[in-house]
Amino acid sequence: MNDQQETLVTISTTELKLKGFKVYKTDSSLSGYSYSRKDFYKINITTGKFLFNYADRSIETEDTFLFFGNPHIPYSCESRSENHYGYTCLFTEDFMNLNERSESLQQSPLFKLGGTPIFGLNEPQKMKLSGLFEEMIKEQETEYAFKDELIRNYMNLVIHEALKMQPSESNVKHNNASARLTSVFLELLERQFPIENTDRPLELRTAQDYAGKLSVHTNYLNSSVKEITGKSTSTLISDRIIAEAKALLQHTNWNIAEIAYALGFEYPTYFNNFFKKKTGSIPKSVRTGRL
Repeated sequence: MNDQQETLVTISTTELKLKGFKVYKTDSSLSGYSYSRKDFYKINITTGKFLFNYADRSIETEDTFLFFGNPHIPYSCESRSENHYGYTCLFTEDFMNLNERSESLQQSPLFKLGGTPIFGLNEPQKMKLSGLFEEMIKEQETEYAFKDELIRNYMNLVIHEALKMQPSESNVKHNNASARLTSVFLELLERQFPIENTDRPLELRTAQDYAGKLSVHTNYLNSSVKEITGKSTSTLISDRIIAEAKALLQHTNWNIAEIAYALGFEYPTYFNNFFKKKTGSIPKSVRTGRL
């Protein structure tokens, strides 16, 4: 279930973005396929025990479950069993929503913030849903001209089967909230990077930004993060921005103004002052190798 443990898939993230979807089997015994969680929605059916940290809650799974992952909502999970297996479908919102009248996936009760995206499955449900994933896997390898539409239909069948179920609220745990919230905050922080182009500048730059995204009060987020990491939320955000700034200065040909904008600074002077305050040097010195 962890991204690092999923079945090896011979497809690049770029190709996945172009196709808009990928369906494949998962198995804990095989090497992983790495992809960016911030780019794709995810539906998977897995047999195995896991602990999910999801916003300020944790959710324990037993046996077989169905999970819906939203790239805009951070989560983390850890395996509680040696072996697990199942199916995963990765897709973009554009693949599912073909016209302006289509409902945003973010508004779906399966993907929206505050929902419970995990459903326990009995044996008949497991067999039925596994069959739908098998059909998607088979269809994506064909040359059928309308296979995308057919796969969307299978995905919608999976979604509607889930909407008829009750989410696994009985497995929601509320202890150790600070550790869970910190874990999800750090996951969300990492999702903001790397910055890949100047057209999509960094959106979340303050503790208030992250608290709003996680639907918690800023003071609660700050106290939780401080308790677990020993550092303030603002310090962790600033340190990560500095690390990204150094990477952009060293490995891109963007000018200082473009880097400043990409990192969310309105003016290059603001970026220069921020960088010097945090590192003791100016950005230009990193580019010229004098840091």
